[in-house]
Amino acid sequence: MAALAVKCFQASLFYMEKLLLLMVMFATCCATPKDLSGKVFVFPRESNRDHVKLLTSQNKFSFLTTCLRFQTDLTRNYGLFSLATPTHSNDFVLFKTSSADVMRMHARDGGSDFLSLSFSPGTWHSMCATWRSDNGLAQLWVNGKATIKRFIQTGAITGAPITILGQEQDSYGGGFDATQSFIGMISKVHMWNYVLTATDIKRYMDGQHITPGNVFNWGSLDYEITGQVLVEEESEVM
Repeated sequence: MAALAVKCFQASLFYMEKLLLLMVMFATCCATPKDLSGKVFVFPRESNRDHVKLLTSQNKFSFLTTCLRFQTDLTRNYGLFSLATPTHSNDFVLFKTSSADVMRMHARDGGSDFLSLSFSPGTWHSMCATWRSDNGLAQLWVNGKATIKRFIQTGAITGAPITILGQEQDSYGGGFDATQSFIGMISKVHMWNYVLTATDIKRYMDGQHITPGNVFNWGSLDYEITGQVLVEEESEVM
């Protein structure tokens, strides 16, 4: 009986993951991508609810690069970018700690702190993060400068992803903590399923033309807003 129960439980998990993947794919195919060029997401308050969910049908990442621009006056910790799958709530996360010069990156539930960075409050910052599953190495680029490479975790990211801006997921699609919520503005979000070259990252930092993200593309973005997050003109806030 015990063996049968275990098999039934494993089967239910398998079909649940497949159902979640189909739901994500259905939401993605039915959503209308929007060109957010010249726009910003505004997160105006501390909340355990307000966030933006980014939609994609892709469900395996052996390599990735994520780039975004953000501005905040927070000095506490906050979540910027949180990608979770059914098996790992921290499959890929960018989390600013309360230390002024530290950004934490998670991959496959592992994590590492990138040190000696500069995040002046009230200033726009450009940041790109790269990670590869074959050797587990990750690197940050902040305002045109590259950090050292740090080991986080090996192994590909697999499973239907839920990707959130403005909160950090402590469970798949939820577990938000208001004291870790982002207050400020986020713009120009892109994600690729490969590691960008240093030249392309510098072009992004300099605001030059780049090949748009093939997972998330700011110029054709599928997203859902929950709570009080606004889409504003870039010219009004920069």
